[in-house]
Amino acid sequence: MEQYQLVYDALNKMNIPYDVVEHPPAFTTEEADSYIVGKEGVRTKTLLLCNKKKTAYYLVIMDDAKRLDMEKLAEMVGEKRLSFCSPERLMEKMGLIPGIVSVFGLLNNTDHDIKVYLDNEMLSEKYISFSPNDSTKTIFISIEDMYKFLLVLGYEYTILEL
Repeated sequence: MEQYQLVYDALNKMNIPYDVVEHPPAFTTEEADSYIVGKEGVRTKTLLLCNKKKTAYYLVIMDDAKRLDMEKLAEMVGEKRLSFCSPERLMEKMGLIPGIVSVFGLLNNTDHDIKVYLDNEMLSEKYISFSPNDSTKTIFISIEDMYKFLLVLGYEYTILEL
């Protein structure tokens, strides 16, 4: 089954309404954003980070227009240093390739070992957008339904000022 269909099935099972925009393949937030001009909702960038020893994993979701201060985040989560996970580790942990990382990759995290961090600044929006684990689609759900999705999957989340 296609990754996006797993996402749609999970959202339907959770009674979470969503809106999908189909578009040519996009592997950067800038590309994806160009296809969803005029749609209401915060555009996100979702990053899978790990500590130096590759023993702790952090999914960071923030407004795609913002730059992440990795040193500040490392300090906030109690690590000396954080780095981006390798493509191999991303595939192992979330079943995804670089360029389509999103909250929906948690559906594939069988180890249930990823900590989720949300940037507070974007949470005042009504809707939020993600890739449904597919480079040819952008999905919109409400912020409240994103919380519901995380909780139904059993993930706690931490809200930070990034």
